[in-house]
Amino acid sequence: MARLPCRHIVKKTAPDTTAPPPETTESTLPPFPLVEIANLFDVANHQEDLPWQPFREGVDIHRLYGDGVKGPTAALLRFRREARVPLHYHEGWEHILVLSGSQRDQNGTVRAGTLRIHPPGTYHSIVSEAGCIVLAIYEKPVRFLESSADQPPEETGGSE
Repeated sequence: MARLPCRHIVKKTAPDTTAPPPETTESTLPPFPLVEIANLFDVANHQEDLPWQPFREGVDIHRLYGDGVKGPTAALLRFRREARVPLHYHEGWEHILVLSGSQRDQNGTVRAGTLRIHPPGTYHSIVSEAGCIVLAIYEKPVRFLESSADQPPEETGGSE
């Protein structure tokens, strides 16, 4: 029996926000955009069911919503062994839920089942020695600090 426990459903219907809300009941409300992933904590066992795209060397991405350039974004990130994400600055809140494996930054190692929240104004780089899959939810896009000219704002006072 073919099992697809990891599914990604996106319904592209949205309510009309330009008109005043009509008299409604729960049964007459319009549908809203929906993103659903079943068995999220089992995604490592079924990762090939998702359409991954290259993100960084050794890191793939599957966007759930947003484009990572403007506005909020949610995505699954798959780190291969020894993969890294370079130093980046958080303009807004970032929530990272490690679904499988582990990753490490300047604050230590985060293992599967752990949620780490980075507040605005913090920055870090990431490595995953053994590989991992994480759910990343960003309030605002991150700014990569890949050259010596790119520096975090001085008011942050350092990394998180």
